[in-house]
Amino acid sequence: MASNRPAPEAPFVPSGYDTGTFGYDNDRTEEGPWEEWNPTAESIRPVRGRHRVAKQRGGLARSSTVLGVGVIAAVGAGGMASAQPGKAPVSISMPDLPNVGSLISDDEESEPEGSTTPLSGIAVAADAGNGEDTGTDGAGESLRARIMAQAEQQQAQVESKAAAEAAAAAEKQAAEAAAKAEKEAEEKAAAAKKKAEEEAAKKAEAEKLAKLAKQYTLPTSSYTISSTFGQAGAYWSSGHHTGLDFAAPTGTLLKAVHSGTITSAGWDGSYGYKTVLTLDDGTELWYAHQSSISVSVGQKVTTGEVIGRVGATGNVTGAHLHLEVHPSGGSGIDPMAWLQGKGLTP
Repeated sequence: MASNRPAPEAPFVPSGYDTGTFGYDNDRTEEGPWEEWNPTAESIRPVRGRHRVAKQRGGLARSSTVLGVGVIAAVGAGGMASAQPGKAPVSISMPDLPNVGSLISDDEESEPEGSTTPLSGIAVAADAGNGEDTGTDGAGESLRARIMAQAEQQQAQVESKAAAEAAAAAEKQAAEAAAKAEKEAEEKAAAAKKKAEEEAAKKAEAEKLAKLAKQYTLPTSSYTISSTFGQAGAYWSSGHHTGLDFAAPTGTLLKAVHSGTITSAGWDGSYGYKTVLTLDDGTELWYAHQSSISVSVGQKVTTGEVIGRVGATGNVTGAHLHLEVHPSGGSGIDPMAWLQGKGLTP
């Protein structure tokens, strides 16, 4: 503890007493005699050096603040402990505080002597009235509570993560199902569209054939197909049939299949009486074995106009129309297929 240099002792004799000791009946040799001491400037001069008395710079104020904080903390702790209902009074222990002289010292290098126990280290006993353990048991209970809270928090995080993953999986599955359903719907729509297009194409073709049928007509009526194109036999000089035969009674009317121009009309050997009708696209239609011819070369005819009659002239075994089709005046093709292509059914 820092202190001033002690002043020289001086005897002091109280007023009214010459000898003896003040306050005692008998003389005491260990005390007195007393003499009056008057301080001088020399005796009260401050000691120079490390432990000189500090000037008034607020050291006492700082020490007062420290003491005030300690008292407030102690009183507050006691108040909180005693404020709980059903609890026994709480004992408060005060730490050893530094002496006032060390607190008010202005020497920055000097350290305050005494206890350095912080005020926050004051132990307060709790639950003493219920017979429960204090100190370590309270800290253990607090630690256990923190561990349990942390475990619950981690469990909540795990459950939250699992729920998020489940939600993501469900969303992905729903998206895949939606994509699959959309794909199936698109495939069904494409199939339906294709079917509709096919039906529309068939309908358009039927309408086209119906329209062509109005423009084209069969060469005769009340007939029977007796021989087809390409049929083999000894009846034909080439070894096979080159047209389509419509067997009908002699005199049955023959009509122009389509509008065109008569380019040949007359006798033609094994064909008998034959008429050639040339259409606007250059296709030649040969009408053979006629009994009579009703048109002349260069004459323009329209669809369904009479051009002659069925007969049995030339190389035949009975009355019939021998019809041949020569596109652009070339080799003959199957008249059956050609008529069907024009919307006609022989």
